Amino acid sequence: MPEVRDWTFMRDNAARLLKQRTGHDLAHWLARARAEAPGDRAGVRAWLEGQGVTGYGRDLVIWEVVGYPDFLTASADELVDGQYADKPHLRPIYDALIATVANLGEAVVQSRKTYVSLVAPRRTFAIVQASKTRVELALRLKDREPAGRLERSRIHENMPVGVKLTRVDDVDDEVLTLLRETYEANT
Repeated sequence: MPEVRDWTFMRDNAARLLKQRTGHDLAHWLARARAEAPGDRAGVRAWLEGQGVTGYGRDLVIWEVVGYPDFLTASADELVDGQYADKPHLRPIYDALIATVANLGEAVVQSRKTYVSLVAPRRTFAIVQASKTRVELALRLKDREPAGRLERSRIHENMPVGVKLTRVDDVDDEVLTLLRETYEANT
């Protein structure tokens, strides 16, 4: 199986970026925010932005001060279980896709609240997201036009095409070839 990550990885990455971009670590910003910023989410956000702290680093300090959303404290398995709780008939499709990722090479499965990112060494190459009736596999294939099963994807602007999967049998050789092509294009 590929490495599976939850939001803990993002937290660690945000702490690293915070130090890299500001020259100060998370402990520094927490101490200052708790002493100087208003205690609510909007107040901490405005204060941090006034200090030049933006992006993931800002979000991390806010979460540490006022509390984390539930989806950030859930494990990867809990996040995926939540995505398929009301559509268990689609879970085998997701499982089949993730099993194929292990054969692509160095790839990571990054669980999010409503979708799963498939990450190659360089960047995210695909997103897996379930709707009520299907699983959509959105692909970062910039130069591919929709044709056959490959359709326009509306999941993410960096994932212009995708395949809609309604049965486990839809995860076939064509989908595996598209996944491999996408992985290689983004490695």
